[in-house]
Amino acid sequence: MSYQDRTLACVDCGQSFTFSAEDQEYHAQKGYSNDPKRCASCRTSRRDNRSSGYSSGGGGGYGGGYQREMYPAVCAQCGKQTEVPFQPRGDRPVYCRDCYSRTDAGSRQRR
Repeated sequence: MSYQDRTLACVDCGQSFTFSAEDQEYHAQKGYSNDPKRCASCRTSRRDNRSSGYSSGGGGGYGGGYQREMYPAVCAQCGKQTEVPFQPRGDRPVYCRDCYSRTDAGSRQRR
């Protein structure tokens, strides 16, 4: 298929930018069906803003600056103090990261 450069308007800043024939071909190869909505500088700015707020351990898709609440617990396997991202209820065992990775559930998570 033959592509031609197209001029698009950025949804953030309103400036015109070129959606080049090469970029269109790349998008088609990757299976993208939508045109880009932002110019290069707004894409970079948006990406930087989204990634700057994450704490170590990733963001899990949450907005920038989100700090997940952690709860203290004692590992049911080794007895070590640990923190988990849910409120332990006492009716189910809670494991530290090392012990959890050795359980069947932890093994399935890594596949």
